[in-house]
Amino acid sequence: MMVVVGPVETQDKIDWSECPFVEIKPAVQSGAPVLRGTRMPVDAVVDNFDYGVSVSEIAEQFELPPDRVEAIVAYAKSHRVAHPV
Repeated sequence: MMVVVGPVETQDKIDWSECPFVEIKPAVQSGAPVLRGTRMPVDAVVDNFDYGVSVSEIAEQFELPPDRVEAIVAYAKSHRVAHPV
């Protein structure tokens, strides 16, 4: 099982401002979006999914409920904002 922990260079940015599972605090992970109540970057979940890691594998690796992983992935899919070229 391959789990990616570093950032992925993608063409899209995700607006996490309305996701109830994510928070952005300047003092936590330098202001990167993290799972609410943790220091875990939400991009770790999304990047792994984008690389083909299954929801169940992500949930197991990061010790998250599978429904939380599914909700984060669904939110990411519906809130991607393309970067202008």
